[in-house]
Amino acid sequence: MSQLSNYTYDEITIGQSAEYSKAVTEADIQMFAAVSGDVNPLHLDPAFAAGTRFGERIAHGMLTASFISAALAMKLPGPGCIFMEQSLKFRLPVKIGDVITVRLEVTDMQDRRKTLTLDCKAYNQDDKLVLTGTSMVMAPQDKLVLAEPRTPRVEILA
Repeated sequence: MSQLSNYTYDEITIGQSAEYSKAVTEADIQMFAAVSGDVNPLHLDPAFAAGTRFGERIAHGMLTASFISAALAMKLPGPGCIFMEQSLKFRLPVKIGDVITVRLEVTDMQDRRKTLTLDCKAYNQDDKLVLTGTSMVMAPQDKLVLAEPRTPRVEILA
């Protein structure tokens, strides 16, 4: 079983970076629509999406943005961090089958509250920038090394 570890505030330096990658699947689109309530036909209906500027279904923008949350929680600073703030700019659509890689870089540290500001960029498998943003998180207080939890199993019923 894989292990997760984190970085405490004192272990982090400006310029430190990390990456997290995730393929966008049909199941991701369906589950995100179900959980969020965003059933925009642009994401779910191939016939509707074919008539849009994209010509096909695309992933929810916030699904792509959620990969930033995963990168923060799983990589830098890792388990125990507290997400406080996020700004986003969507650059290109993300399609089913795209592999999105989030690249994080620490750009500022505030000692008083032990907060980090991170530059966030997401790229597709062709290294095209699909999303940019800035995150602020509170770094974990305690050093953690723990077993990586299993991803929950979900069944989608039509």
